[in-house]
Amino acid sequence: MNQPQDQAAGPTQISRFLGAIERLGNGLPHPATLFGSFALGIVLLSWVTSHFGLEAVTPKDGTVVTPVNLISRHGLHWILENTVRNYTGFAPLGTVLVALLGIGVAEKSGLIGTVLRLMVHAAPSHLLTFVLVMAGVMSNMASDVGYVLLVPLGAIIFMSVGRHPIAGLAAAFAGVSGGFSANLLLGTIDPLLAGISQEAARIIDPQYTVTPACNYYFMVVSTFVVATVGTLVTERIVEPRLGVHQAQDSTEEQEVAPLSDQEKKGLIWASALNVVLLGTVLWGLVPEAGFLRDPATGDVLHSPFMHGIVTSIFLGGLLSGIAYGFGAGTFSSDADVIAGMRQAMETMGLFLVLVFFAAQFVAYFKYSNLGMIMAIKGAESLKASGLGPIPLMIAFLFLSALLNLLMGSASAKWAFMAPVFVPMFMLLGYSPELVQGVYRIGDSATNIVSPMMSFFALIVAFMQKYDKSAGMGTVISVMLPYSLAFLVAWMLLLIAWLLTGLPLGPGGGLFLAD
Repeated sequence: MNQPQDQAAGPTQISRFLGAIERLGNGLPHPATLFGSFALGIVLLSWVTSHFGLEAVTPKDGTVVTPVNLISRHGLHWILENTVRNYTGFAPLGTVLVALLGIGVAEKSGLIGTVLRLMVHAAPSHLLTFVLVMAGVMSNMASDVGYVLLVPLGAIIFMSVGRHPIAGLAAAFAGVSGGFSANLLLGTIDPLLAGISQEAARIIDPQYTVTPACNYYFMVVSTFVVATVGTLVTERIVEPRLGVHQAQDSTEEQEVAPLSDQEKKGLIWASALNVVLLGTVLWGLVPEAGFLRDPATGDVLHSPFMHGIVTSIFLGGLLSGIAYGFGAGTFSSDADVIAGMRQAMETMGLFLVLVFFAAQFVAYFKYSNLGMIMAIKGAESLKASGLGPIPLMIAFLFLSALLNLLMGSASAKWAFMAPVFVPMFMLLGYSPELVQGVYRIGDSATNIVSPMMSFFALIVAFMQKYDKSAGMGTVISVMLPYSLAFLVAWMLLLIAWLLTGLPLGPGGGLFLAD
């Protein structure tokens, strides 16, 4: 490939800036250590603020809020009695584990990988880039499978049709990582972030509920925006810049294997099963007296189906995976199904550790009243600034995008940011669903240029297969146009959404009801 300018002419200011970000991020403690430190900091801050008489007045009813000192007999007793409850009652914990049990079976069976291959293999040549980016976005419902399967596959597919493999790799990576907050289906990240948002919202309203589908409408539209923008950037900017690819060795020569008869059989079984599942859901929701509607009001939005959407994700992944696995022959007994669940849980070890400390931090922040006080003080400052919804949300979007350069985990950042920003914006009348949606835009758009992203080193390794001199600067220079284009396009979509007042998803209004 042609050498990127920042490689040939020395580091640019952007490269130096991102290098400094990488060094700063690498110097941060482990996220679990960070949350443990944050929790300890809240304990100490509760003691300091209570002694200095900090207080705030709730704008809703004029109640004076003062800090609860956690370094006291009462505070110590509360910590000892509630540590386990803080952990097991943390909303994201159960929802993510249940959803992942089903998704793990679908991934273990090979269903998800086969569907991704089918999408890009069957795409017409003029739609290949669009379908590849779209497949990357869709892969996010199964957590990280897109990084290890679709990104290298994108390079092979492009090379097989005479196009530059790094352009295919970049297009797939842009969809998988840059489009992380867009999808046509709900995945494991949706209940995870919604649970954190709900915990933060309950600092203000103890009964507030955030559903995993609260950003769904916005996500669906975003999917096509990301796929379209990713296609334009690939074909108009990235591919022309890369030039003509010259194979460096024979190991590059690979082909995308067509689907085997067994894989086709598995897809038929899974498709038939999903038709039955879809028919059952429609049977339960479409009739006015449908068995999945709220039995008292007949409502769909607040129905058992919507409240139990995580169970639906679990059942969909589980049953589809079983149907495919036995149809394709990748499963031979129930032990294989259980193995898929076990493997999914094995990947969650770090998450379980991280959530323990994050749950304590959020609980301390809430119980000490520091979350409420900071929200009131912050809301007063934002209100005094006179900024309207659009400037406020754009500012928050860019803050999220910048923080993403320092901390790669979407859930870890949100667990840190949500207890501050969700209550703050709620006091200004903005819904937790809107704040979460704006956060997801900023978090996604800069993933592909963030050295803190956990799969960044893997992307460098994939790229080195086609360019031996490729390094971190090469990946950043290739992916930066995607990141900037996604930020601009998503920002414009957000502005249009705010102007029209459309809900972000079922139960996901832009503003709080009076």
